[in-house]
Amino acid sequence: MLASIKEDINSIYERDPAARSRWEVLLCYSGLHAVIIHRLANKLWHADWKVSARWLSQLGRFLTGIEIHPAAKIGKRVLIDHGMGVVIGETAEVGDDCTIYHGVTLGGTSLAEGTKRHPTIGRNCIIGAGAKVLGAFTVGDNCRIGSNAVVIKPLPPDSTAVGNPARIVKKKEEKVEEAKKEEQAIRDPKKHVKLAAYGIVANEEDPYAEKLRQMEQKIEQQNQKIEELLRNQKQ
Repeated sequence: MLASIKEDINSIYERDPAARSRWEVLLCYSGLHAVIIHRLANKLWHADWKVSARWLSQLGRFLTGIEIHPAAKIGKRVLIDHGMGVVIGETAEVGDDCTIYHGVTLGGTSLAEGTKRHPTIGRNCIIGAGAKVLGAFTVGDNCRIGSNAVVIKPLPPDSTAVGNPARIVKKKEEKVEEAKKEEQAIRDPKKHVKLAAYGIVANEEDPYAEKLRQMEQKIEQQNQKIEELLRNQKQ
């Protein structure tokens, strides 16, 4: 347990540019506190101390503003940044090295008891502030979900989704060999982690916005031609 906490602290310190020291992370980061409390509650849940587990999770909610069901599966080095208003449901699964911002909901749409109702989030995903991931489907590894997106369908690995309902903006084409090299490379703390704040990545354009811009340009060109024709007629 202590080794896991130390690993979480180091991970947050390296990924968050606002963290000035590991002591600050330990004492001041509610996301870390929520994950620690969840791990204790999860152990109680699997020991069949269900009411005690729920009580502990509610205590964690009261202290941190982050609600994680004790049965949910949270991976290693998960960063819940700011955290207020995060809700993670009973059958949700969050992979290693994920980043979750405030106001995120990993929710279920089914009311069937005893079934998988909540999403499974792959490794190294970023879920932006206010995003909702709703349903029993999988979000692939290395995905980015933009702020306030509403995801109701599976996402393939290495994709970025924005909007309501969410649509894929861009699929990264990174080779597996390059990713492995990046993971194995030794870099200075706080410099080696590629963190896209709130799931937003520069130069990734919404295809719908791009189409609207193209339409506006065509309309402008047509208006200019019409004005030209009217001027020629008058002459």
